[in-house]
Amino acid sequence: MGRRNRREAIAMDLTPLIDMVFLLLIFFLVTSSFKKEQLALLVKLPKAEQGAGSDKKVEQLTIELSDNEVAVNGKKTTLDALPDSFKTVKKEALVNLRIDGDVKYQRLVKVLDLLQLNKLENISLITDKEKK
Repeated sequence: MGRRNRREAIAMDLTPLIDMVFLLLIFFLVTSSFKKEQLALLVKLPKAEQGAGSDKKVEQLTIELSDNEVAVNGKKTTLDALPDSFKTVKKEALVNLRIDGDVKYQRLVKVLDLLQLNKLENISLITDKEKK
């Protein structure tokens, strides 16, 4: 009685490969940053019909101002400690002001006075574009 040798087809198991692809995908999604800028305060910017963007490659300082909070370059601070944040900034740096639309005018004037005292005069007011 003769035996027949049956050969089974050898197939590569793709399960570990698929697992590794999904793990890499999850790793890159979790470690990548989707934020354009580091912002500390959630401010409701006023609307403007026209405006120009800035593509200049100069040092930038971003000041966010809401009713009761202030942040400089994404780090919360107080109005009293604001001048300390300006000490390392060059005088020709671009200062971006992100001001909540509901902020009292006196609070804004105080920030502008501090900027003027520190000779930071290249100021840009950040607004949202008004939809037509």
